[in-house]
Parts: sequence; structure tokens; C-alpha cells
Amino acid sequence: MASTSINRTNSSASGTTWTVSCWVKQCQPTADGGIFQFYQNGSNVISLYSNPIVKFRAFISDGYSAGDLTLNVSKRDPNAWSHYVAVCDTTNSTAADRWRLYINGDRVDDDSSLVASKTNPSSSYSFSPAVSGEFNLGAYFSNFSYHNYAHVHYCDGYAYAASNFGSTDSTTGEWKPNTAPSVTYGTNGFFLKFEDRTSLLTDSSGNNQTMSLSGSGTVTQTIDNPSNNFATWNTSDRWLGNTAGGEDFLRNGNTYFRTTSNSQKALVRSTIGVTSGKYYCEMKVTQIERTWVGICNKQIFTSSSEWWTQSNNNGLYWYGNGTAMYDAQNNSGNAYGGFVNNDIVMIALDMDNKALYFGKNGTWQNSGNPESGATKTGSVTEYSTLTNASYALENYGEVYFMAGEPSTAGVGQVQANFGNGYFGTSAISSAGTNASGIGIFEYDVPAGYTALSTKGLNL
Repeated sequence: MASTSINRTNSSASGTTWTVSCWVKQCQPTADGGIFQFYQNGSNVISLYSNPIVKFRAFISDGYSAGDLTLNVSKRDPNAWSHYVAVCDTTNSTAADRWRLYINGDRVDDDSSLVASKTNPSSSYSFSPAVSGEFNLGAYFSNFSYHNYAHVHYCDGYAYAASNFGSTDSTTGEWKPNTAPSVTYGTNGFFLKFEDRTSLLTDSSGNNQTMSLSGSGTVTQTIDNPSNNFATWNTSDRWLGNTAGGEDFLRNGNTYFRTTSNSQKALVRSTIGVTSGKYYCEMKVTQIERTWVGICNKQIFTSSSEWWTQSNNNGLYWYGNGTAMYDAQNNSGNAYGGFVNNDIVMIALDMDNKALYFGKNGTWQNSGNPESGATKTGSVTEYSTLTNASYALENYGEVYFMAGEPSTAGVGQVQANFGNGYFGTSAISSAGTNASGIGIFEYDVPAGYTALSTKGLNL
């Protein structure tokens, strides 16, 4: 969601006992993004929010007097799905258990190393925002959250632990959602699955609660979810040479990269890197002055010159302001075709055979064929001494998809689809879904290739 929030006003709700459970993935690095909020006025508010730029913070209070919980936690992975469960039960005889907060299955409000402050509410205290206030999902006062949401539960009058909504995978050790928890929702409770594209705000609890939208934006469905986390541009692993317009550097679920002016330089890579397997992605280039799209190794981005003019080839890319393909030593393949605004660049990365293929608008360049291995664009080598004719990426382990605008000579804008099914906010048909059903693309996925996602990695 962006520039909007989901809300409804409670009536006759319990102010002493309730549970909110939701899965959240950060969509844009912004200040104080609200996860959920009970709002009645400026002083009566119950909020759970995060500040992803500096650290994770949680804050729950009712007028700063009845009880509050503030956490100062080291920044959690903003590119992953996280599960939050906030519990209020002022009827509990144990004061420390009247506020409870769980993150990815772990209770954190009782951890002295994480808690900055905690004031327990008095016995049977009734929180007025929970009784008659507006329930708000996706905003912290006037700050919109820019989060993806999945499986949002509000249980009115019931206190549940995180184990009611998720469990630890016995194989991977990851915290996974319980998609059909056995819980009671009470009078005003609801369950938002976001599974029905025609009616994303449908309540699945049986209460038929009517949800509303506030703000100027829309709610958009994506197939990115806690069970299949798709790659995005990495908010924590980027180089921004000039921070002008910085917070808009990434948009739309961190899939839209842009520089805002000729004075801005930027490089960004995908959240997921790979050492084996075959992966496909698409990038719609909407501003091509000096846009680069391609792959890179895991060398740290600290400057544009450090990335593309050193003796090692740290990247292999297609350059938008011209008709050539380049490697990171600025070696050009002069016979390579260019692209224009709104072209969709296809990238197929075969890590099993160390091969790279570029295409556009449904056609592979130079008659390349990722399925047969014919006419590859470039290669991925292992610590090789590269020549000017190599057109190769020097591989130091994991390889990533990338985009960039490495100079001040132009403006770059790229909308990436790693398989989540969107260019910006425009949904893509399912015509390009790969054979395993993982990922939605504009064009047919080459046989044997998959989306860059957690399920794709396991194929």
C-alpha cells in the first residue's frame, strides 16, 4: 500500500482484551511507517510502527498514561516478511503480561536487552481507542507505511500468543504462517487474506466487516507473500552518490528504481543472490539516459568508479544510452542493439553453465537461446584474469541482478519484475508464468528457468 490506509470504526468492542496479528514486508525506506493503529484523537492512540531507516521501533500506548511499550531493536531485515503479534489483556493478574508483543514467534516485550521502556496498564483498564476508535492499517498518524501485508487478524475480546498464528518450519527453522488458525474473532474482529483480487478488503472471519480506504492511493495485490518471498531491490545494499530526493529512490514495493536529476548517481542490486540454478527477470526501462541493467557480483557499492573502472569486472550490463552491451571495465560489444523508453528488457541468468542472456520485448538478442545455451550474451567466471574481449563478470560467490545510473550525465528509471507480477502498480497477465507456477511475467519464461524467490531457489 502507498498513500492510503485501510480502516473501520469499532463499536461495542472490548477495550481490555484484543489481539492483532499481521505479516508485513517493508516496501519503501520511509520514516515512521505505521503497521497498525487504533486512533481516536491526538492523545488516545494505540500504535505499532517502525522506523526502518535507523532501527525498528514499536510503540503501544493509550494517551501515554495508561501503559506503553517502546522497543529499540537493531534493524531487522527490511527485505523479508516479518510477523507481528500485539496482545492486550488488562484482565491478566500478572501485570507484565498485560502488554505482549511477538516478532517472528519470539516474545520481545519481556527481553530487557530490547525494551527501552515499558509501563504496564492497571488491572482491567479499558483502552478507549479499542472500544470506539478507528482501526487503521497502513498509517502512523499522517505517515503512510508503504508495506505489503498478508493475513491480518484482529481478535476482539481474545488474547492469543504468536503460536496461534504461526509455527517454526522443522526443516528450515523459519517462522511460517498458519494460514487457517483456530481463533475466535469476537464482535468487531476480522481476517484480511488479500487473496481475492476483485475485492481485496474482503473479511474472511465470518463477521462481514466492511473495510474502507483513506488517502489518495490504492490497495494492490501482489503474489509476494510470507510463503514465497520474491526478490526486490535491496534497501540495505545500495549506493546513492547524491541523496537528492533520496527517499523516493525506491518505490512500489522496492521494485522501482529511479534517480531524480542529473546530479544524482545510484546503484542497487537484488535482495537475493545466487550461486547455482537458472533465473529470469524483466525490467521495464522508463528513463534511459544512462540506465544500466544487468548482473553484478557481491563487491560492496561505495562509489561508481570503484564498481566499474577497477581491474576486476564487478558487473555485466546493458547500457541504455547507446547501442552496446558493456562489461564493468567499460568494454563494449558494438554490435549489440539498444533499447528505448518502455521497452521490457529480459534477463536470463544460468548459474549452472555460467551464462547470461539479454533480450527485449519477447525476443532474445543476437538470436540467443537460454533454453539451448546458444549465443549467450556474457559469462560468469571464477576469479579469472579477464581481457577486453571477455564480456564477463568476475564471480566472488553470489551473483545479483542490478540497475544503476553511475554518472551525473543522465537520469535512470527502471521498474523490475522479479516474478511478483507487477511493473510499478500495473498488473501483468499470467501468460508468462514458468512451468512450476512460480512467478508471473510479461513474456514466456525460458524452460528450466524460474523466478528469483524463495520457492524458486528450492526448485
